[in-house]
Amino acid sequence: VQLQASGEGLVRAGGSLRLSCAASGSISSISVMGWHRQPPGKQRELVASITSRGSTKYEDSVKGRFTISRDNAKKTIYLQMDSLKPEDTAVYYCNTYDPGFLGRRTNDYWGQGTQVTVSS
Repeated sequence: VQLQASGEGLVRAGGSLRLSCAASGSISSISVMGWHRQPPGKQRELVASITSRGSTKYEDSVKGRFTISRDNAKKTIYLQMDSLKPEDTAVYYCNTYDPGFLGRRTNDYWGQGTQVTVSS
């Protein structure tokens, strides 16, 4: 499975961006897809995730500003980012995995990073 992300950009604070991530190859019906980000000098963190049934999770700082969505037929996820803040600046990575027993992850794939820069 390969994940191809797009939508990187430079925006001013308060602006919006939309990231897309398309999977090529076969992903399972139980797969969870999501976005992580790694700000400069910090660890990678989960931003948002979505199951094939549409259940979503968000990191607290992006709730109400970011929206994750998924098109199962296209094997694609989107991250609509509104009201962007300078602290959202990071390299964003898309990810897919199959959840397993006791939190185990299988078929864990990552896309290449895409840069999002928010200027103040």
